[in-house]
Amino acid sequence: MRRLTADEERLWARVVETVRPLGGAKAPEAGAGPAQVPPGSVPAPALAKPAPGSRPNPGTTLDASWDRRLARGAVAPDAVLDLHGHNLATAYDLLDRRLEQAIAAGARLLLLVTGKPPGAERPVRRGAIRAAVGDWLAASRHAGAIAAVRGAHPRHGGSGALYIVLRRQRRP
Repeated sequence: MRRLTADEERLWARVVETVRPLGGAKAPEAGAGPAQVPPGSVPAPALAKPAPGSRPNPGTTLDASWDRRLARGAVAPDAVLDLHGHNLATAYDLLDRRLEQAIAAGARLLLLVTGKPPGAERPVRRGAIRAAVGDWLAASRHAGAIAAVRGAHPRHGGSGALYIVLRRQRRP
């Protein structure tokens, strides 16, 4: 554990001023901040930059050139996974297995076809698989290998598909 810096102590004092205790508990004093911070934690002002060794959430690590190429449909997927005809359980299992295979093969871009919901031309709710994919990827054992998830270009399925951009594998 490390001690708070002077800036962190000032920030903590500002936070304490805005807090109201629940159910009759006594409010902490402004100077009574946490004495120590776990190693590797990032002070609040530096949150925009991840700490060394930490993994940012999917979607926060692509540079602008990747986003432009994906938006133009200028990148060819290394693998395609079509979830048409699957229920939630079989779709999740297939997604997990195919992510594992794509990562092992060194793929960088996986095209995930979830299908458009019926009547996609008018505002409707998304299908069950499409709605669950974001949570599946975030909770997946492969989440650390996913750099970003983006909507697919119309030539690759548009609103019925997603690009899963995998992180470049580090060589030992």
